[in-house]
Amino acid sequence: MEVQVFGKQNCAKCATTKHKLEHFVAKLGVAERVQVRFFDMDTVDGMAEGAYRDVFDIPTTIIAEGDRDVVRWAGIIPDSTDLKEYLGTA
Repeated sequence: MEVQVFGKQNCAKCATTKHKLEHFVAKLGVAERVQVRFFDMDTVDGMAEGAYRDVFDIPTTIIAEGDRDVVRWAGIIPDSTDLKEYLGTA
């Protein structure tokens, strides 16, 4: 399972989202099965991946299992209850 966070380096909501996800992955003990990746939308690589994943708002968080998106949050920080639900089953 992979958690993809699309944002910008100078975005407070993006940084909070990234740190929150890293905290939950560590707290739930799923680091071996869940990878958190940050895509900087100010870079060419980040913009390309964002375009491929249809990202229009930041932060956008996608939890993906293989080629399938399990859940997506656009423009908001994911709720802790939702994160526990999705990451706890990883």
